[in-house]
Amino acid sequence: MPKDSGIGAASKRREDVRFLTGTGNYTDDINVYGQTYVYFLRSDVAHGRINNIDTSAAAAMEGVVGIFTGADFEGIGGLPCGWQVTDRFGEAMQEPAHPVLAQGKVRHVGDPIAAVVAESLQQARDAAEAIEVDIEELPAVVDMKAALEEGSAKVHDDLTSNLCYDWGFVEDNKAAVDEAIKNAAHVTTLELVNNRLVANPMEPRVAVGEYNRSNDESTLYTTSQNPHVIRLLMGAFVLGIPEHKLRVVAPDVGGGFGTKIFHYAEEAFVTFAARKLNRPVKWTASRSEAFMSDAHGRDHVTKIELALDADNNFTALRTETYANMGAYLSTFAPSVPTWLHGTLMAGNYKTPLIYVNVKAVFTNTVPVDAYRGAGRPEATYQLERVVDKAARELGVDPIALRRQNFISEFPYATPVAVEYDTGDYFATMDKLEEIADLAGFEARRKESEAKGMLRGLGVNCYIEACGIAPSNLVGQLGARAGLYDAATVRVNATGSISVMVGAHSHGQGHETAFPQVVADMLGIDESMIEIVHGDSSKIPFGMGTYGSRSLAVCGSAMVKATEKIIKKAKKIASHLLEASEGDIELKDGQFTVAGTDKSVAWGDVTLAAYVPHNYPLEDIEPGLEETAFYDPSNFTYPSGAYCCEVELDPETGRVTIERFAAADDFGNVVNPMIVEGQVHGGIGQGIGQALLENCVYDSEGQLLSASYMDYAMPRAEDVPFYVVDHSCATPCTHNPLGVKGCGEAGAIGSPPSVVNAVIDAIQSSGKKDVTHIDMPLSPQRVWAAMQG
Repeated sequence: MPKDSGIGAASKRREDVRFLTGTGNYTDDINVYGQTYVYFLRSDVAHGRINNIDTSAAAAMEGVVGIFTGADFEGIGGLPCGWQVTDRFGEAMQEPAHPVLAQGKVRHVGDPIAAVVAESLQQARDAAEAIEVDIEELPAVVDMKAALEEGSAKVHDDLTSNLCYDWGFVEDNKAAVDEAIKNAAHVTTLELVNNRLVANPMEPRVAVGEYNRSNDESTLYTTSQNPHVIRLLMGAFVLGIPEHKLRVVAPDVGGGFGTKIFHYAEEAFVTFAARKLNRPVKWTASRSEAFMSDAHGRDHVTKIELALDADNNFTALRTETYANMGAYLSTFAPSVPTWLHGTLMAGNYKTPLIYVNVKAVFTNTVPVDAYRGAGRPEATYQLERVVDKAARELGVDPIALRRQNFISEFPYATPVAVEYDTGDYFATMDKLEEIADLAGFEARRKESEAKGMLRGLGVNCYIEACGIAPSNLVGQLGARAGLYDAATVRVNATGSISVMVGAHSHGQGHETAFPQVVADMLGIDESMIEIVHGDSSKIPFGMGTYGSRSLAVCGSAMVKATEKIIKKAKKIASHLLEASEGDIELKDGQFTVAGTDKSVAWGDVTLAAYVPHNYPLEDIEPGLEETAFYDPSNFTYPSGAYCCEVELDPETGRVTIERFAAADDFGNVVNPMIVEGQVHGGIGQGIGQALLENCVYDSEGQLLSASYMDYAMPRAEDVPFYVVDHSCATPCTHNPLGVKGCGEAGAIGSPPSVVNAVIDAIQSSGKKDVTHIDMPLSPQRVWAAMQG
């Protein structure tokens, strides 16, 4: 194969041609004949009892096709939760109903009360404003700790309290951890907040429902990261539509970052309304609507304690976290602060004893679910901040302390129930020190001080678990779905190939990277291969894209299906060449008899598969198409070391990121250009969380940061040019590609490095009492901390 193609080549993203020329096909571009529009009337109070909804005036208005309220969904299932968590006492979590439209009560600002379907969006909006709603406002609970106090208003009247679950992991470690901390030579304690975030992908959510009465088939076009899961959840648990009568299509999607994984009420509504009205129904979220209807991310409050012996070895770790669920349980919400967080609390370190406690709490806020990294950024932030604080308290170098406690032998079974198969944390730290030019930092600090500025250096390490798996394990942990994936490789008679994959591409570059893998295996040109995704009618099944699983899980299914193709193609070639099947070799698109010059080209074999004149049909059936399902045996464990340098203005508290370096171990890399882009984007989002972004509610549950006027998104001037490296690769040992996943790393590794750098800058001015500032580190927060 040429060096500029196949696995390892920086092939240009083929999908960018349509994206950059404005010819993409997004959900909002889809308009169906006879289409109507829906506008949702949403609650403007955080908590209230619905006494009456009068739609009579609205129903008489021009263009109105139908008006729906919660009463229309009586007897219809609510939105299901896809993961059940069992608490530390062996009890299942409290799991309240989540109606499509509010029934009886509203529970957060933005909770949909009624939906107006009209001939135009303006007519639907006008009619919604004419609906009279009598709501008795109730006290709202926003603060998680206050929500658990005796006498606090309950978000759900039918629950015993606002506590969803009280989870302990590993419960058998608790007594030993308590004893180790009690007897430790040194204990570092830190209380911190992982701030609530709004995902804000480029494209807001859109849903178009269509019903074909002639065959009783419903179609949903939606901005989803996993259309098959939406079909399963909505069809089976909400609307009762058989899967063979429900098609879900997710075309081009402008970013997801986790927020488009979940099944939302609007998807169920447009599908339901289209059947009821026998008219297509379309909904497109406004950006302000997205702020109060998309699932939010993070929102943890944590106390973490790290125990060390007299030689500065980590001996025990204990955390207590309050995790906000919001008003309802979103699809994967219960798993994020538990199994996606607690299992990563070992980090890169050989800490022998760990205990993690998580209290998940219902509040009168928008539901919280997975956001880029999903649990792993929360774990990394806690761990890497407390390690940095410990180093400062002990007066030792933060990098040296980390190196001393690194895991050095693999496989390594952590005390939190996962086994890292490979890694080399010393190598990534070595590479980081090189590319970040740590040796030149003191000179750069002096240059900053000469300008009246403070300069700080922050480092951290991370490890994450990607490719959530295997199904039998996650099933025991409460997942209500398998987490395998599937691929079908269809070879056409002329040798071109269509690969149908269960993963969904919404920025990851699947249409480029996946063909590189298949082309490399077959020795043909990448241009001969197309990737088909996002349409449940064309793909056998798939679990979608999230958790950096696409190549590790779906890519492995694709490899297995291609191996089946090769096996059958060799059988055909052996007949064409009149040779033993075992003697056939495939290289550079040619089937050759080993040790001879006899060969047949890939195209000749594929044509023979569909024009089988020259092989015995009793041995080989015509055609060349294979399907494979792949269920991984373990997670993959990408890891890395990050370094941030900041310059801080002591007069204003403003922080500027001057340098940023990232050394990652992603295992084998299929397309280095795509990987670099993924890391860049993740770091940008991590910097946004560390310095700028914050979703804020007031005490009455009103969303104060409900638009870009109040929610600070990072811009180009807020991020530096990055130096990234992924050369320190230790291939994954249990998937056929040796890949680990790269999509979330930047968002996991960057926040603690930024905060560590700011604390370092402040302490360099002599203010040693400033040991922590909660994210986001706005100028006001930094300035206030420096004033004491």
